[in-house]
Amino acid sequence: MAQFTRIEVAQTMEKIGFIPLFFHNDIELGKKVLKACYDGGARLLEFTSRGDFAFEVFGALNKYAISNLPGMILGVGSVTDAAAASLYMQLGANFIVTPVLREDIALVCNRRKVLWSPGCGTLTEIAKAEELGCEIVKLFPGGSYGPDFVKAIKAPCPWTSIMPTGGVSPTHENLKAWFDAGVTCVGLGSNLISNEVLRNQDFDTLRKKVEETIKIIQNLK
Repeated sequence: MAQFTRIEVAQTMEKIGFIPLFFHNDIELGKKVLKACYDGGARLLEFTSRGDFAFEVFGALNKYAISNLPGMILGVGSVTDAAAASLYMQLGANFIVTPVLREDIALVCNRRKVLWSPGCGTLTEIAKAEELGCEIVKLFPGGSYGPDFVKAIKAPCPWTSIMPTGGVSPTHENLKAWFDAGVTCVGLGSNLISNEVLRNQDFDTLRKKVEETIKIIQNLK
């Protein structure tokens, strides 16, 4: 069962301004990544569901977060059907992120009052997601649309909250473009938690990058 309400999750997304995205099948490595992000000030992390037995890895990481990282909100991304969403919610997922808009996922998440964020690429998809109860829409792949797309959407729909994922970098220039356009938060994956960081297990550098990213975003807000 989720430890945080969907309102708490949405408020934290807006407050912190970004979500690290991460997957690795090594549980102990995952705990170190999670701890580095937490120590850097992140209070959300999206575990991307990839590979066999990914749910077992998430379950272990979520138990670790609950026991050791107070206030850390773990959710799951790359969820493609209602059955997978239900499984992860049974393991305590606090939010569900999907690459596409699927009504079946909306239904099971709303039934449990768990925040869900679908990948959308048109104003019609965004409007449909909001009609289904979505609080924060995922713009995916963000780099294919860019900040100008967000600005164009926000003009007629200022109530829409958007989280671009893909094509976001932890640099002042890139983040300024997105937040000036009006995004609520951003998702950062390999541009933040790189293969080099994982290969060298350079978790201090990761912690510093998370700290720097949060400082940039807070100064832009």
